[in-house]
Amino acid sequence: MTPVSFALILTGVLLNAAAQLLLKAGTNAVGHFEFHVGNLIPIGLKLALQPFILGGMACYAVSLVVWIMALSRVPVSIAYPMLSIGYVINAFIAWQWFGEALAAQKLLGIGFIVIGVVLVARS
Repeated sequence: MTPVSFALILTGVLLNAAAQLLLKAGTNAVGHFEFHVGNLIPIGLKLALQPFILGGMACYAVSLVVWIMALSRVPVSIAYPMLSIGYVINAFIAWQWFGEALAAQKLLGIGFIVIGVVLVARS
């Protein structure tokens, strides 16, 4: 894999991870809600105008363009497993920012993901 290809994949993964984290921050700011006909417009507007959610959607849009560029250079059988790096990043950032649990079982799973990504990248 060329440095440019790797940079595109990593950028796409990081933007995708940032989008997830921003969406979570946005839903935390809005709070728990249920969708039903009576609150569809008020909750929909609250979500649509929430800055973290807007930022998350922007990250998704840019990540889509970057990911398409990456797929034009790298086989999908190599590129797609690299998305797993996002799980690792999000687990640690969610632990730091949102206080989500990061128990031994999760850490073991993350270790398997990292090993898998390394094996795929070296193939």
